[in-house]
Amino acid sequence: MQDFTGKVVLATGAAGNLGEAAARAFYDAGATLALVDNRPDRLLPLFGSLDPARVLLVGGVDVTDETAVTQMTDSVMNRTGRIDILCNIAGGFRMGTAVHETSLSDWEFMLNLNARSVFLVSRAIIPHMLAQNSGKIINVAARAALEGKAKMAAYTASKSAVIRLTESMAAELKDNGITVNCILPGTIDTPQNREAMPKANFDKWVAPAALADVILFLASDVARAVTGAAVPVYGRS
Repeated sequence: MQDFTGKVVLATGAAGNLGEAAARAFYDAGATLALVDNRPDRLLPLFGSLDPARVLLVGGVDVTDETAVTQMTDSVMNRTGRIDILCNIAGGFRMGTAVHETSLSDWEFMLNLNARSVFLVSRAIIPHMLAQNSGKIINVAARAALEGKAKMAAYTASKSAVIRLTESMAAELKDNGITVNCILPGTIDTPQNREAMPKANFDKWVAPAALADVILFLASDVARAVTGAAVPVYGRS
């Protein structure tokens, strides 16, 4: 197991299936956590039993809103004094329509949720990492980012943007002790996906805990020479 004792991890989307798995994995590895979610009521039931000296719960944060992200960053820095690892996990999927039938609001919803969130949070945290001359950023893109799909243009474009953001930040920060990588999950084995696809072979999907393992690898010193990578994590799908 990697040892993250003394490291501060900020994770967005912490109350989601992948966010929870990553948060618990970092906690078990000794990290101090700043856990961010858009709803104010979801974090405490999941993480309230953990040591409050090592866990800061920051609920009710819209990571697509510039002011909210700035306030969240200031709050975390005032409490922890540093952020060593940023995990941009907040995001989501919504099946769409053909491009010519897609409303502007639906297009902007996907781009904001998946790409604007990564841009805003990263932009807020990077100056603090630059000041300490170290940091790890792990973003969550998707397998679907690699190829356009019918009725998924907004989603695939938004996740493709995450890959390009990852590559650009990696190129900009590689000489400052900061690595930036992303993972490309295949279908994640979640209760929501099982309900939506009840006839699928769940054994072939990738478990949130397996994705968390890859996130911890990219956040560790073992991956110190890896930056700008988009790591496929497909399970057997």
